Amino acid sequence: MAYKASVIVSVYDNTEFLTIVLDSLKLQTEKDFEIIISEDGRSEKMRLFIENYSFENDMQHLTQDDIGWRKNRALNNAIRHAKSDWLIFIDGDCVLHNRFVEMHVRYARENDILAGKRVKLDTDTSLFLESNSPQSISDMQKMLSKRLLFRKGNIKFIEESVFISPDGFLRFIPKIRKARRLVGCNMSFSKKAIYAINGFDEDYVLPAVGEDTDLVWRFLAAGFQLRSVRNLAVLYHLYHKENWVDRTINMNKMMDNQQKNRYICKNGLIIQNHDSTI
Repeated sequence: MAYKASVIVSVYDNTEFLTIVLDSLKLQTEKDFEIIISEDGRSEKMRLFIENYSFENDMQHLTQDDIGWRKNRALNNAIRHAKSDWLIFIDGDCVLHNRFVEMHVRYARENDILAGKRVKLDTDTSLFLESNSPQSISDMQKMLSKRLLFRKGNIKFIEESVFISPDGFLRFIPKIRKARRLVGCNMSFSKKAIYAINGFDEDYVLPAVGEDTDLVWRFLAAGFQLRSVRNLAVLYHLYHKENWVDRTINMNKMMDNQQKNRYICKNGLIIQNHDSTI
């Protein structure tokens, strides 16, 4: 069966956050999509959680051995298994506005790469979502509107929380808000586009750069273009302590590929000896 979209959710081992993310997928106005849980590992805790969660959409759970950071490998495997030609990528700590999938599907074009942003929630707002989901999702959106009007607090990029209807009188605003980079937890593109650059580069074995930043120049080099869905595909990132990593190795790798114009990666979608578990 084909769907309008495949929503690929990158996860590791946080089932508490994943509950809220999956609850927000149940509230989507667009219902014609499958869910692919792309696990960079093979956790018994995750397996039991998924077996007991009540999914309303068709779902695939893909796993791989936990032998270090291999998110790009997991994402490539999800692309191979996707039953839709349009791929939407989110992370397991990102809650969706109820029109998120609808907007990614609405603006889907074979040669466009859709780039959204994320709102980085503070501790209190994240705890509110964890304690009261799923009703809390719509309540939280009202809370953010008040904070935007009166004070920002500790929420970062709160201006990205405002959904602007593409059919309303303010529809010109998203058109003038450009995107110059990709955020791996809020992006979508066609299978044609990702196969044109041979997928995510699995030579990146450390987080950051390889799963989003690296894609931008490669897509552009292959003739595709970025299109912003800011204030259309709205997404909220749950608070957790960030594990800062040194991006130097990955940045050097990317710059070396840029200098040699290697936008089609060698170690990507089309390689040998891949195994997976569904």
